[in-house]
Amino acid sequence: MPRTVGIGHQDFEQMITTENFYIDKTMFIKEWWENNDAVTLITRPRRFGKTLNLDMTEHFFSVSHAGRSDLFQNLSIWQEEKYRELQGTYPVIFLSFAGVKATSFPEARKSICQIIKKLYNKYDFLLESSHLNEDERKMYNHISIDMENHIAANSLSALSDYLMRYYGKKVLILLDEYDTPMQEAYVHGYWDELVSFIRSLFNSTFKTNPFLERAIMTGITRVSKESIFSDLNNLTVVTTTSDLYADSFGFSQSEVWNALEEYGLSDKKDDVRSWYDGFTFGNKTDIYNPWSIINYLKYAKFSPYWANTSSNSLIGKLIREGSADTKMVMEDLLSGKVLRTQIDEQIVFSQLGHKETAIWSLLLASGYLRVKHWSMDKRDRIIYELVLTNREVSLMFEQMVEDWFSDFTPAYNQFIKALLLDDKKAMNHYMNRVAFTTFSYFDTGKQPSEATEPERFYHGFVLGLMVDLGERYTITSNRESGFGRYDVVLEPLSDRDDAIILEFKVHDPDEEDTLADTVQKALDQIERKKYSAVLEAKGIPQERIRRYGFAFEGKKVLIG
Repeated sequence: MPRTVGIGHQDFEQMITTENFYIDKTMFIKEWWENNDAVTLITRPRRFGKTLNLDMTEHFFSVSHAGRSDLFQNLSIWQEEKYRELQGTYPVIFLSFAGVKATSFPEARKSICQIIKKLYNKYDFLLESSHLNEDERKMYNHISIDMENHIAANSLSALSDYLMRYYGKKVLILLDEYDTPMQEAYVHGYWDELVSFIRSLFNSTFKTNPFLERAIMTGITRVSKESIFSDLNNLTVVTTTSDLYADSFGFSQSEVWNALEEYGLSDKKDDVRSWYDGFTFGNKTDIYNPWSIINYLKYAKFSPYWANTSSNSLIGKLIREGSADTKMVMEDLLSGKVLRTQIDEQIVFSQLGHKETAIWSLLLASGYLRVKHWSMDKRDRIIYELVLTNREVSLMFEQMVEDWFSDFTPAYNQFIKALLLDDKKAMNHYMNRVAFTTFSYFDTGKQPSEATEPERFYHGFVLGLMVDLGERYTITSNRESGFGRYDVVLEPLSDRDDAIILEFKVHDPDEEDTLADTVQKALDQIERKKYSAVLEAKGIPQERIRRYGFAFEGKKVLIG
């Protein structure tokens, strides 16, 4: 009989004792322990089992769970004789920053201090022991949500000291989702304040802490060393391109196939692969995200489970407000093409708004892109070929693009209807409404530029066409940087629709007296450069090929 599939469990003990569906990842314990690294930072996309694995590690090593062989006796780690002797033998400090999602620095600081205060409360028995002197007891009682910065910075190091004295062994420290506060700080504009606070805390906890045996930190991104890890030269960083722990997070293909067989779903392998496969960690390919697989096992229905589990506001903001080049890359990715680029696995949040490689690096770390291939160029730089991870991720981005327009103006949908009906009057009416209400939405926000707004808008507009008309048309674009040329060809997938060619042009007052002249210039270019030739070559007759020129001046648009 198949095991019960429980959704959202992150408590290892509960998973084991209730016999929930669980894939054995306990050999991570052996691999980590034998690597003998002082501080290990492991980055993986969200919902990839980071929290559950840390909770498993805590249950294995912590003196609080001494004698709990029942949790591990049926798992692979228990077959390793010497590791049985390690179970329950270390003091372990386990904390998570997952809930630190504040809109201001004072609130974020208070939230972190509250986490530390609750941690101290767990060990209040230390106050009754003979291992603390009077001054240390006073300092212990100063731990609060309003404690001074120097007390907060030293708090975890001090607790390590107290626990080492009490148990006679150095401590293990496990910190889950270390970078959640950093991402919130970037989004809400208090980055510098938080960095200063976190840097002091991390330096004292992980670098100058003589009572630390080993530590693990997990997160989604590797935040730039220059920001919070500047003093941590003892840090081993394991990113999605690293071979270490490559199959410890996420499900391998064989693990997924076994699960499908257990639940009578073996005939769905191809669809499951299309929807949820595609992640690559180091030398391990065909990694599946656990969240989607577990949900699929429970409901036997294909859906973007993982992509819908949290807000993608940061990703959406970076692409929507990004340059025209950023949007062109998204056009290519959504159409199944490859992005060739360098990446920097040290995410520099301050660069996200203006450095494209930072955006693609973040998308790779977050699991939205995967490495298809990599090679060295002539200057010995690694060039990665990146694609959208799988069908689930593609659907997420398609929904994101749809929301750009639907959230701001229903006129966009009316424009699409008018375009399909060849109603130029309605097209002009609705397109001007769309442009007026959304031009600024596609700019960076800080210093809106009249020169760059149209280009950002029209590239976003084409993404919208790709998503809204993707079931009826194959949409391609032939563009040059600087908006010197941008034609869009909509090739119908059935005989019921006409083919459509769109040419966009900026009004040049030195060459055209009116917007109508600019429209005519766009139409002339379609004819002169024979944009319809590719359609005619596919058997579409001239009478089924419609041509439109788009002329714009600021937020004013004329279509002819």
